[in-house]
Amino acid sequence: MSQGTVTSADGTSIAYSAWGGGDPIILIDGATAHRATTPENAQTAELLAGEFHVINYDRRGRGESGDTAPYAVEREFEDLAAIIEQAGGGRPATVFGWSSGGTLALNAVQAGVPVARLVLFEPPVVVDDSRPPLPSDYVERLDAAVAEGRPGDAVALFMTAAAGMPEEAVGGMRGSDFWPALEAIAPTIAYDGRNVGDTMSGKPLRAELWDKVGVPVLVLHGNDTWPHLAVGAKAVAAHLPTATLRVVPGKDHSTTADVLAPVLREFTRGA
Repeated sequence: MSQGTVTSADGTSIAYSAWGGGDPIILIDGATAHRATTPENAQTAELLAGEFHVINYDRRGRGESGDTAPYAVEREFEDLAAIIEQAGGGRPATVFGWSSGGTLALNAVQAGVPVARLVLFEPPVVVDDSRPPLPSDYVERLDAAVAEGRPGDAVALFMTAAAGMPEEAVGGMRGSDFWPALEAIAPTIAYDGRNVGDTMSGKPLRAELWDKVGVPVLVLHGNDTWPHLAVGAKAVAAHLPTATLRVVPGKDHSTTADVLAPVLREFTRGA
């Protein structure tokens, strides 16, 4: 395993870890996550390193990556493009996105970032009444909490409104050892909110959404995940003409490296 940085178009330093050689597979985390909090990424990379060049990077504002104001979703598209070009050598890349990292990946391809194929694990999509929609002012409330020096309130809003946790459970988490780390990356939670956009509105996906995504797409969900995430994965797969849906072992919005690595290997070889 090696570590390094790339420089994004706006000068921001984006930190990454890499394993193996061959065509690149790039792993993108979802909301609040980064390399230090997702050991399953390293485990997956180690299983693939004999055949592929696996790259896991810290999204801007998290872990060891920098950040440059003002934020726009386009900056994260540029970050991914820099990873592909500078860390991946510009070779055709498979991009895997956990949760809202999958939404970011779709948006980046829609914007023209050169990607060979996409794998999405349970992208956060709500197209019916299987769970409450994301509040229409979600991003604005996150921004306000951070601007007013209330990062814990931003984290709590994400946990309740986006992740669907009960308020009493989140209240009990505030005194935990890991809460300060969540507060530290609270400004980036709105980044995911902006990438998610209206895909958690409880309404069908807009016809023009991701209409420029023409690469092969594999949409995954766990066989024992929360019901609304299975519904959302099916909706994304049905929405994209080049997508297929696959159910894998997994629960509670997660799966394991021994499940994920073979799926990524098979899809990257065959797509």
